[in-house]
Amino acid sequence: MSPIILLLLALVLLFLGGEILVKGSVALALKMKISTLVVGLTIVSLATSSPELFVSLQAAFDGSTNISFGNVIGSNIANLTLVLGITAIIFRVKISNQTLTLDYPMLFLSSVLLGGILYLFNGITVSVGVLFILLLSLFIYILISKSRKEHSLRISVKKDEMLEKNSNISIKSSVFMLVLGIFLLKYGADFLVESTKIIASNLGVSDRIIAVTVVAIGTSIPELVTSIVAAFRKEGNLAVGNLVGSNIFNILAVLGFTASFKEINIVDDAIFSFDYFFMMIITFVVGFMIYLFTKQEISRREGFLLLLIYIFYMYETLS
Repeated sequence: MSPIILLLLALVLLFLGGEILVKGSVALALKMKISTLVVGLTIVSLATSSPELFVSLQAAFDGSTNISFGNVIGSNIANLTLVLGITAIIFRVKISNQTLTLDYPMLFLSSVLLGGILYLFNGITVSVGVLFILLLSLFIYILISKSRKEHSLRISVKKDEMLEKNSNISIKSSVFMLVLGIFLLKYGADFLVESTKIIASNLGVSDRIIAVTVVAIGTSIPELVTSIVAAFRKEGNLAVGNLVGSNIFNILAVLGFTASFKEINIVDDAIFSFDYFFMMIITFVVGFMIYLFTKQEISRREGFLLLLIYIFYMYETLS
């Protein structure tokens, strides 16, 4: 089979697998009488990061750690430039107080922590992977506690709709959807890693380049669709919360779970010296936008700037 066709098939399987896994996990959680707050803040958020998780795990076990790191870092760059930029161009994006006081600071701290770990260990050890998972658990606990103290059980329009749609799904159907979602994600990840290696070899480039471009964009499709839909519905808080939350989960959950199973080391130095530092620059830029420039919003002009930054990143990566 052509590697291009294999790649497209992999992206389709990852997208479908992620969607089915989200629906099945939410429906099962509701049948088990878990609150919608807990479902929205934990299961839904983690399930939407499942494509990145399966791809990074498969790549790590195949010894392709460039793909593990490139997938996460490239996806984070795409989320804060390509996805957020397009969303802001469609509709000026408002920033919630929670994003300002908790979500963005957590993203910044987790990004800095990742850089320190990569600098010290040239990768992520098993113990550090466990640390990442513990930090993620603490973050989720703080989110839930904060929401309860404020007596706010509002999640988001999209998540509320998702919960309502899946509340009538039986336990048997929920379990089937979970199994099917994992099955599709597993084979989607297999095909994606295999096709990436072949394409990189045929083009004479490193698998890191394919990972931070094609793979990263492919695994960011759920965030792109969600944010664009949110923009049209004028749900700016959802758009930014979706992206910031996804980036936190990519670092702490995807890399954390992956490293907990198998230590992942940097093979291509450009992952740290170029990709990671570009991710940090973008994180700083978005921070300046929401705290200093057009406070508590991302304007259309800033959206165009973010999109241009992503185009520049792609040019520098591919040149």
